[in-house]
Amino acid sequence: MNESYPLNWPEGWPRHGGDREYGQFKGTQGKVQLELLAEIDKLVLGKEAARYTMADGLVIISTNVPLKRNGLPYANQKEPEDPGVAVYFQRKGKQQCFACDKYDRVWKNMRAIQRTIEALRGIERWGSSDMLDRAFTGFVGLPAPGPRPWWEVLGMNGTESKEAIKERYRELAKRHHPDIGGNPDQFAEINTAYQEAIKS
Repeated sequence: MNESYPLNWPEGWPRHGGDREYGQFKGTQGKVQLELLAEIDKLVLGKEAARYTMADGLVIISTNVPLKRNGLPYANQKEPEDPGVAVYFQRKGKQQCFACDKYDRVWKNMRAIQRTIEALRGIERWGSSDMLDRAFTGFVGLPAPGPRPWWEVLGMNGTESKEAIKERYRELAKRHHPDIGGNPDQFAEINTAYQEAIKS
């Protein structure tokens, strides 16, 4: 099962290395998220009104941003260290996945996915549905991945010293502890990653 939070990056998709791009997009996370859902709706249902929503579980927009019950982000959320976005939805009975972490903000990566889907819809308008089906074979979603490697959870590259790993763990544990409003699942993942890291 793919989850909205924390980020569930698709297995086999490479991660962006180095500094992320600023990008020239405009928007806010809430606005861009709604526009992304509307674009998926047009692709899947061929309608102009967005009805294919996160609330019905048919679309999962997975990020490191905690969400309210309505599926929208809390106002004034701090930008997570990992701004990656993975979007999962069903099209013609097959799970599809789009993921992007090229840009420095979560909403910009959402915008990039939205624009990509919009461009793919052009294939259907200007080409044929068969061409679109062929294009989508590359976006078939794989099963949800198993546990992430410790270095990815801790935001490291896997070659750091034990002291650097301990320092990073203390920093993350302090920031994500459930007693100060952190997500218990994310805190547990950080603890498990730390235990694995110091054993290796």
